[in-house]
Amino acid sequence: MTISPQAFIHRHALIDEGARIGARTRVWAFAHVLGGAVVGEDCNLCDHTFIEGGVVVGNRVTVKCGVQLWDGLAIEDDVFIGPNVTFTNDPFPRSRRRPNRYTPIRVCVGASIGANATILPGITIGRNSMVGAGAVVTGNVPPNAIVKGNPARVAGYVDADDPAGVARTPAEGRGLPASVVRGVILKQLPFIKDMRGDLTVGEFEKEIPFPCRRYFVILSVPSEKVRGEHAHRACHQFLICLRGSCAVVADDGERRQEFNLDAPNKGLYLPPMTWGIQYKYTNDACLLVFASHIYDPDDYIRSYDVFLAEAGKSQSTSR
Repeated sequence: MTISPQAFIHRHALIDEGARIGARTRVWAFAHVLGGAVVGEDCNLCDHTFIEGGVVVGNRVTVKCGVQLWDGLAIEDDVFIGPNVTFTNDPFPRSRRRPNRYTPIRVCVGASIGANATILPGITIGRNSMVGAGAVVTGNVPPNAIVKGNPARVAGYVDADDPAGVARTPAEGRGLPASVVRGVILKQLPFIKDMRGDLTVGEFEKEIPFPCRRYFVILSVPSEKVRGEHAHRACHQFLICLRGSCAVVADDGERRQEFNLDAPNKGLYLPPMTWGIQYKYTNDACLLVFASHIYDPDDYIRSYDVFLAEAGKSQSTSR
């Protein structure tokens, strides 16, 4: 075994031959770490934790009491795992029948999992996300998402409801929130009431600040579904919810903010290199999106980690 001389191992903890424990990690009473397991630096393994030999735990990870980490589980840096969280690694378990390969679970950087949550096999818990206490997670958790319930559904996004920082772009309309997300603008479009029927209008390159080459409409979205979850390298977008309502989360890689589109004369401008998410659709929601470019699959960034890397580069070169 390899145990850093700077680690603390309680006298009632059990560390098997072949386990690796990093510097300043604390392993408390009745914890059991099997041979082959790797535990990083500055971790805290509380009482009655169990770690199998195929598990890799990053740095600064907290594992609270009563948690078992099974083969196939990879935990990245700065993760919090609450008391009695249950991980599973076999989708069809049978007594005394070991699979040839355990289904992996990945918990990404900075994620937090609340007490008594259950995580099914083959799932990725996205970076900086939060899983509510008692949630049953049956699908991948997006980066920065807050999920809860059984089955777990996205209920919000970290720091999006009360974004930190000074407004970067003012809203264009009375009573609308300013944006702390780089380049994003919430706009009030003209609205004319008439006994013959109401009318709302916008002109391209004026209210809609780019020439339009494409549009698409999103409708009949089950209310629990999340759409978007990507950024564009070059394409500008302008979103209007013509009927019903939906929420849009805009993220520039440093700050994120949630906007509610609940009127046909309210539009949201998303510039290139903005990570966009739409969710909280009402049953009757109809979302119209204008785009500055024709469809180009190479313009899409669908990985949040790739987006962060590219956004960081573009921001550093623009300073």
